[in-house]
Amino acid sequence: MKSKIIFPIIAIALLAFAFRSITFQTGQEPWRKNQLIEPAELAKIINNPSAKKPIVYSIGPGGNIKGSIEMGAAQEKENLDKLKSTLSKFNKDSEIVIFCGCCPFEHCPNIRPAFTLLNEMKFTSAKLLNLSHNLKVDWIDKGYPMNN
Repeated sequence: MKSKIIFPIIAIALLAFAFRSITFQTGQEPWRKNQLIEPAELAKIINNPSAKKPIVYSIGPGGNIKGSIEMGAAQEKENLDKLKSTLSKFNKDSEIVIFCGCCPFEHCPNIRPAFTLLNEMKFTSAKLLNLSHNLKVDWIDKGYPMNN
């Protein structure tokens, strides 16, 4: 009986993972290349006291980039709803940056739902922080600004 229940669950999980990987590899992501912001570029903006700062949201399990606002993992409906409610208070041309940093993009369960939401809400200046490895390697280890 257990195998009749477990097999479909495993099959669905594998299909979901395969679809996510295929989508990433074929370029069918909810963001375009020009919507990626490099860590060094965002760090430079954050460190410049006279620069206009984007609104930065952590949409992963945790993140501590200086000035970022923690939303929680966007794969969870309540956190995605919280992000939607928060974003609804801003103009559609507001500069928004989201990041997760839990893992490389092809494995991340949080960036796609969050960026899809930004598109659905018609934000025109939305960016995704290009953390090719994870937050530790691509941000923390490089000494970029963190909240205290």
